[in-house]
Amino acid sequence: MRFSHHINSRTLPLIVTSLLFVILFGFGSIAYPSFFSAQVFINLLIDNAFLCVVAIGMTFVILSGGIDLSVGSIVALTTMVTASLVEHQHWSIYSVIPLVLLMGAAFGMLMGVLIYVFKLQAFIVTLGGMFLARGLCYVISIDSIAITDAAYTEISQYRIMLGDEVFISINAVIALITLAVAIYLAQYTRFGRTVYAIGGNERSAQLMGLPVGQTTILVYTLSGFCSALGGVLVTFYMLSGYGLHALGMELDAIAAAVIGGTLLTGGVGYVAGSLVGVLILGVIQSLISFDGTLSSWWTRIAVGVLLCLFCLMQRLFERGGTSFSALFAYWKKPLEPAGRAD
Repeated sequence: MRFSHHINSRTLPLIVTSLLFVILFGFGSIAYPSFFSAQVFINLLIDNAFLCVVAIGMTFVILSGGIDLSVGSIVALTTMVTASLVEHQHWSIYSVIPLVLLMGAAFGMLMGVLIYVFKLQAFIVTLGGMFLARGLCYVISIDSIAITDAAYTEISQYRIMLGDEVFISINAVIALITLAVAIYLAQYTRFGRTVYAIGGNERSAQLMGLPVGQTTILVYTLSGFCSALGGVLVTFYMLSGYGLHALGMELDAIAAAVIGGTLLTGGVGYVAGSLVGVLILGVIQSLISFDGTLSSWWTRIAVGVLLCLFCLMQRLFERGGTSFSALFAYWKKPLEPAGRAD
């Protein structure tokens, strides 16, 4: 019965998400024998490493009760700035990457200041940030900029061998390191506890003396940083910068966080759940690719259906939280002998 101690309305969505991933991966393994392999599993992370990093930043924003619609545009802007500086200005990769990461963090911090200090709606501020960043991409160039720098290409093609025929890319390693740091921040630091408190009830967090303003600004700064890092990973993955890169990625990041069990109203969720959400999006896309007869648009259809189902599930779990607790308490309660009727 110890397992029941860890099951409640907060953890159940993550458990359901994990089971769904296992079911989808198991179905693919049965339907397509070549699907069940270590490399196919690792490829889910390799091909979606940049989305995983962006979704991590988005998770912190949603946990705080906010939203960030600018992440995809910041990713695209990062690829354009990186490609332009590396190819046209011949900057070193070791100078460009810190610069674009600082740029993304500054972009996010500016939006955080507008949201908290001037009490503007996060939806409107980040929507403006989305248009601004996407527009700046086309100021740099309306065409795609290929990256041919030798150092950049070498890092992009580097593989870490995990076995005779199994490997992992630098992108996937960076995504896993980012995930580990994010889990630590969310679960074991004052910053993480404050993020959950703000998402649960911002007014109560203020009355408790928590640094609500500082944390809100830091959350959007972190999201901007993760978006810029995701943009760097996109350049490693595609070896190009383009204004149309990451088109709609903000919606994919939100979908991954929600499917991973993060409550849209804030205060409930786990960063690790966003990784599972990203892997579910990846396995759906892989199943459609392995099938070969379905249009790639079926990926969007499947994600849309899952997103609606998980939003509905979150609502049911939110309303039935006390019912779940009572149910598990009843399971743990020992049977009592029937007493004599008075």
